[in-house]
Amino acid sequence: MASTREDTPESTPSLPDSREPPALARIPDLEPEGCAQSLETAPKKLCGYLSKFGGKGPLRGWKCRWFFYDEGKCHLYYSRTAQDANPLDSIDLSSAVFDCKVAAEEGTFEIKTPSRVITLKAPTKQVMLYWLQQLQMKRWEFHNSPRAPPAALDPTLAGNGPALHLDLGQGEEAALEEFLCPVKTPTGLVGVAAALQPAPAMPSALHNISLKHLGTEIQNTMHNIRGNKQAHGTGHGPLVEESPQSGGPQREEQPSGPEPSTPGREPADSPKAVPKSSVPTNVTQKAKRQSNTFPFFSDGLARTRSAQEKVVALEQQVLMLTTELQSQKELVKILHKALEAAQQEKRASSAYLAAAKDKDRLELVRHKVRQIEELSRRVEALEQEREHLAHEAGLREQQVQELQQHVQLLMDKNQAKQQVICKLSEKVTQDFTQPPGPPSTDDRDFLSQQERMEHLKDDMEAYKTQNRFLNSEIHQVSKIWRKVAEKEKALLMKCAYLQARNCQVESKHLAGLRRLQEAAAGTEAHAFSDLLRQLVQEALQWEATEGSADPMGLNPVSEYDEYGFLTVPDYEVEDLKLLAKIQALEVRSHHLLGLEAKERPLRERWSAIDELAPSAELKQMLRAGVPREHRPRVWKWLVHRHVQHLHTPGYYQELLGRGQACEHPAARQIELDLNRTFPNNKHFTCPTSSFPSQLRRVLLAFSWQNPAIGYCQGLNRLAAIALLVLEDEESAFWCLVAIVETILPADYYSKTLTASQVDQRVLQDLLSEKMPRLVAHLGQYRVDLSLITFNWFLVVFADSLISDILLRVWDAFLYEGTKVVFRYALAIFKYNEEEILRLQDGLEIYQYLRFFTKTICDSRKLMNIAFNDMNPFPMKQLQQLRAAHRERLEAELRELERLKAEYMERRASWGRTLPESYASEEDGEGEA
Repeated sequence: MASTREDTPESTPSLPDSREPPALARIPDLEPEGCAQSLETAPKKLCGYLSKFGGKGPLRGWKCRWFFYDEGKCHLYYSRTAQDANPLDSIDLSSAVFDCKVAAEEGTFEIKTPSRVITLKAPTKQVMLYWLQQLQMKRWEFHNSPRAPPAALDPTLAGNGPALHLDLGQGEEAALEEFLCPVKTPTGLVGVAAALQPAPAMPSALHNISLKHLGTEIQNTMHNIRGNKQAHGTGHGPLVEESPQSGGPQREEQPSGPEPSTPGREPADSPKAVPKSSVPTNVTQKAKRQSNTFPFFSDGLARTRSAQEKVVALEQQVLMLTTELQSQKELVKILHKALEAAQQEKRASSAYLAAAKDKDRLELVRHKVRQIEELSRRVEALEQEREHLAHEAGLREQQVQELQQHVQLLMDKNQAKQQVICKLSEKVTQDFTQPPGPPSTDDRDFLSQQERMEHLKDDMEAYKTQNRFLNSEIHQVSKIWRKVAEKEKALLMKCAYLQARNCQVESKHLAGLRRLQEAAAGTEAHAFSDLLRQLVQEALQWEATEGSADPMGLNPVSEYDEYGFLTVPDYEVEDLKLLAKIQALEVRSHHLLGLEAKERPLRERWSAIDELAPSAELKQMLRAGVPREHRPRVWKWLVHRHVQHLHTPGYYQELLGRGQACEHPAARQIELDLNRTFPNNKHFTCPTSSFPSQLRRVLLAFSWQNPAIGYCQGLNRLAAIALLVLEDEESAFWCLVAIVETILPADYYSKTLTASQVDQRVLQDLLSEKMPRLVAHLGQYRVDLSLITFNWFLVVFADSLISDILLRVWDAFLYEGTKVVFRYALAIFKYNEEEILRLQDGLEIYQYLRFFTKTICDSRKLMNIAFNDMNPFPMKQLQQLRAAHRERLEAELRELERLKAEYMERRASWGRTLPESYASEEDGEGEA
């Protein structure tokens, strides 16, 4: 039945490290004298016979299988019998959950894995609970087993900053909470003792065969037959014990079983079992060989069996082989029928090919067509039968639901029946005190009620047991999930920290190269120029291919950010390229270090908000920044608050239709500015991108919406930012309308840009109030900040800040208005105040102010300066400053118009009083 060799402790491989199937795992060899005692003291193995529901078609049903648990792999293997050499398949328990249903048959439970659901049935309820508890324990032991310690960190990185202390192995609780009392081991039904019992009988031997694993079945059958032939062909000696002089146990070679992952496959080069030439001379040695085919018997146990037990075992094996032979005959009959059908098809094809006339062939074809029609009718009949069965199944499901409702109703009425029971108990007591008489109708009702109550009590106990088990299962699965989630979170934090440290080290390296390049620009430049140029070029090279091929995504800096902007812009000056890459590395470092501490809690807060409503909490969350996945939804809500009085369905399409009917005067200027919109963004530079055409339609629609403005330079960048975030051109159009017509002052984009000029003077006053040292320093070198800050206000920092900081500014700007622009403008100067104060030349200050906003990498620090350090910042003060400066500016513009009119009048008077001898250029050319 199984292997015919006698395994020794030295030659028997362990299950996790070898390819030996679980059914071949054996308990240690026992001495003949202490066989019974050794069986009791041997380590308990989780194994036994269970019924598995499976199969297809007429063979679908319960199949008896021998199950065996592998400690090393957390797999539950199963085969047809305990004597099989190869397992049919295995069940991975590491990620499985277990369930038992009261409504199912007694002893039925389920093992649910991510890929399938296995339904098993134990002989009794106690055996079912024992298996469930043991499987839970094995799964917990597997997950709680110690893992290999993580590799030590590189000591070179340890000195770059404070070490990150992570405790990946959290201490487990000393004792698990008990939900279900421990179930006693069922005697003779599980473990090694179950192997001594014959396999449970099945209604039909063919139903117990696994056609899915037919190769493994054939291998096991041949292996068992070969083992029986070797066992029965050893002579018929007297039934006496083997003498010590007969020699030691004889050993034979046995091929290793196939891998559990590929049941039924046997290696081609596996050695065949070669029996030894020596023949045993008594039945005891024959019985010893026979016992070796049983995986869970030891040699000592086989020697002590009586002759009667051996005869009974042989008879059982003969019955089992007879049953298997019958099943194999039935299988051969099925295969013969399939072969006859194939041969009949072949004969029909040969007759068609052998027909000499087309008429004969046509008759054969017609015969086949009639057969096809008959088969089609059969298929239709079967389809109707299937629909009928499906309908019946639906009716059965409805009946099951009704029965479940009925059970629930019975449970609800249980309390009321308790009172009835009390009354009936009192009546029974009275009846017992009275002399017996003939049973009345009330007595019969009482007995029936009492019987029903017993059934209800049994149901309640079953539900309680199921509830306790399911609570235990949920508790253990939750603990395993929580432990895995904590480990994953700790590893992500560690990974983010290491990436941040890597970015910091690389930025320090680039900054050192830049300072060395500046220092070597003197007299010794010829000695370092080539080396420095090579190092700088290597530092500026992008490794996009390596970064994209990295499956873990650990490349510190990618070429484009999440909105398509170049992380390191392609500047013409090499020094600016170096500064841009340093800034990109610093941004990445700050983002990684703040991911767990600030970004993750912020994402959780935004995810918890279902409906947006104005509040102080929402204002603080918008100032902290909106996560990318929530930004489109939040911006659409913010824009709708500003334009809900203007928004009408279909209005945007109407404006586009108006633009197709006739060309707007601003269309030419819009077309010129399209190619100059964000040259560092791949969405507007790629020839196949749809963003430029969407931007064109948005700007043309706005020019028809607001004829007073039409188009002004800067509107293209505002609309482009809205398109990148909202990804919908109609939403981007309304966002542009909200900014220009409701958030910013009315004449911000007029021909005179009056409101824009007013805001520049207001900013100058606020700078004098908040940062007097900086204003004095800039005034000393006659630096006009409006040359730099005018574009900040006109496009709301679209060209100045990196995308991560820019969109955080817009988050607050769309909610609070232009006050946010003033706050961030002051914060930018405060952020770089010390660097500006160190510059001692006006031209050098202008060069620094051209790109210094791109060096800001810490968005959290900038936000704290804008909304905390710049307080108080009342809107009333801002309105007063705007009104005062607007009055002065309008007076200056009126004076300028007056001077212009006087000049034009004087010029006209000069034309009337020209001397007669004066000849214009036109007159001279005419005479020539």
